[in-house]
Amino acid sequence: MTDKHINKATIQFQKLLQDQLARVDRMSAVEEQTDYAALNPIIVGILGGDGIGPFIAAEAQRVLESLLQVPLDAGKITFRVIEGLTIEKRAEVRQAIPDDVLEEIKECHVTLKGPTTTPRKGDPWPNIESANIAMRKELDLFANVRPVRVPSEGIDWVFFRENTEGAYALGSNGIDITDDLAMDFTVTSTQGSERLLRMAFEYANKNNINKVTLVSKANVVKTTDGKFLKVGYEIAKEYPDIEVDDWYIDIMTAKLIDPKRRTQFRVMALPNLYGDILTDEAAELQGGVGTAGSANIGKKYAMFEAIHGSAPRMVDEGRAQYADPSSMIRAGAMLLRHIGYEGQGIRLEMALDITGQFEKKLVMTGRKDGASSREFCDYVLETINDPDLEQRWKSHQP
Repeated sequence: MTDKHINKATIQFQKLLQDQLARVDRMSAVEEQTDYAALNPIIVGILGGDGIGPFIAAEAQRVLESLLQVPLDAGKITFRVIEGLTIEKRAEVRQAIPDDVLEEIKECHVTLKGPTTTPRKGDPWPNIESANIAMRKELDLFANVRPVRVPSEGIDWVFFRENTEGAYALGSNGIDITDDLAMDFTVTSTQGSERLLRMAFEYANKNNINKVTLVSKANVVKTTDGKFLKVGYEIAKEYPDIEVDDWYIDIMTAKLIDPKRRTQFRVMALPNLYGDILTDEAAELQGGVGTAGSANIGKKYAMFEAIHGSAPRMVDEGRAQYADPSSMIRAGAMLLRHIGYEGQGIRLEMALDITGQFEKKLVMTGRKDGASSREFCDYVLETINDPDLEQRWKSHQP
């Protein structure tokens, strides 16, 4: 290694430090939370994304429009379909989110987003940042919230994943110092950890949940994970009625599949990378990543999305119409609750439990031997409109 290599890496690292210090300063500024009750209309953006995304986004929109027919007719809510968040467009302009698309997104109060393709080394696309990560940073969507429920197994979890820091935040800013040495970076701030952890404790407090679990690898990743854990215990002092414990990420992955232990978890708060891994594992217990939705929450904006990939192979093989829309519809239920339509959100969640976990009159296989996306959504809508929906749902509870 020569001084030339070291100097080049030092300049790049200095730029990273300057950007991160500026980001911390921005977080310190006070920003008011959006009051959806005061908005008229609430603008909901629909982003199809890549691959199967436009197919399942259209079906999710159809379900939401049915549930929101009254406020839609009254002009209290409006939907906007936003084109252009495709890998082809992003590659063409070499931006994670094209400027014109980002402008349209910022005109919406909340968005429902389909999966997008992120290029990896060796792909034919340029090395552009993940659209998800870019959107989280641009809109400051600092909390990724993912519920996972399997009532028959006693599982009722809500994960709070930090969304704007950690290894993912700087994942496109690594340094190839020489042909033999590459370095990536992770980042944790007091402000970033605090706002995520406070949201987790507030959620537990408001929903009468008496336990929050912190997940880290602070015994090895001592500085950044150590900071996250320290901030978590400091905030816990403000909530004396809530028990707090902590687990390391490696053993936590094992305990999620331990029937004797997993029912003891309720609210979990994690740094970015660990949250991504653990929530995908948790979703498998619910029926797979195709069944789980995700909320990305900031003070001004919120984005709700499917947590699975864009499945380009399904499109190439002509099977996109058989993609499971459950994840997008689950995200839609979270969107409804977030903007103040609690009752509609609850009915949609009950309908999804019945159709996807309990009765399963239709089965999604991703192929023509199973139900199509449209057929499944018709089943969901039929269930939502059942006047005995709540009783039907309760009959399946343990």
